[in-house]
Amino acid sequence: MPIASMTGFARVSGGLGDARWTWEIRSVNAKGLDLRLRTPPGFDAIEPAARAAAAARLKRGTAHATLTFAGSARAVEARVNEAALAAVLAAAAAIAARLPDAAPPTIDGLLAQRGVVELVEADESPEERAALEAAALADFERALDELAAMRAAEGAALDAVLAERLSSIAELTARADACPARGPEAVRARLAEQVAALLGASPALDPDRLHQEAALLASRADIREELDRLAAHVAAARKLLEEGGAVGRKLDFLAQELGREANTLSAKANDRSLSAIGLELKAVVEQFREQVQNVE
Repeated sequence: MPIASMTGFARVSGGLGDARWTWEIRSVNAKGLDLRLRTPPGFDAIEPAARAAAAARLKRGTAHATLTFAGSARAVEARVNEAALAAVLAAAAAIAARLPDAAPPTIDGLLAQRGVVELVEADESPEERAALEAAALADFERALDELAAMRAAEGAALDAVLAERLSSIAELTARADACPARGPEAVRARLAEQVAALLGASPALDPDRLHQEAALLASRADIREELDRLAAHVAAARKLLEEGGAVGRKLDFLAQELGREANTLSAKANDRSLSAIGLELKAVVEQFREQVQNVE
């Protein structure tokens, strides 16, 4: 299963009868899964099912989902206000009595009078409401599918970037391991210089103390442990990328561990060439860590 990004967007439109709607979902990075759902009044009943559908498709990220209607959610009926019509007819009859030669009122003229005809939402049966909610929820699931597809496509691009960064980290680790400054002769030369400096600072230094100081200097300069850990973390990260799925948190942990080892290696470096490798290594590890923040 490939990795997925936590960022994406989807829009799906649908309808039932006279009702028309549009779902929009936007997702961004987050430590966990958070669905923020906005629906018109009267659609609160679909929220539990919508959250369950989101949890089935998404593992991490904040998803903002909005349901909007382009038309009425209910059918509209034209109803005649009998009291208003009676008042208009009475007024028309009174005018006709005074003006017998006037033309009689027409139906369309009567209906055009304010208040005679009212446009009201039709009464909705429980079955109609259930069908409307089911159709809206089905389109929400379609939107989730589109969102998941976009996140998967971005995840494929992320996979390539992360793999390239891991290759760079492995290459820099190998360069640090093969750096001439780590060779026995170079180490002995630096120790000799440091011992000479110690003797110059304190000619009466005890030989046993001098031996201890030399051993301490040698241990501080040894980066074997850091190199081994860097290699192990790179291997573990590559394995996670191969396994895929929701591995973002594990990759984030490994990114922190890679950063810790790179910092320690740089701190121990007592040679210009090794220091340069350490700085480059820290930069690449930081790039890896930044990209990992996008992984689900």
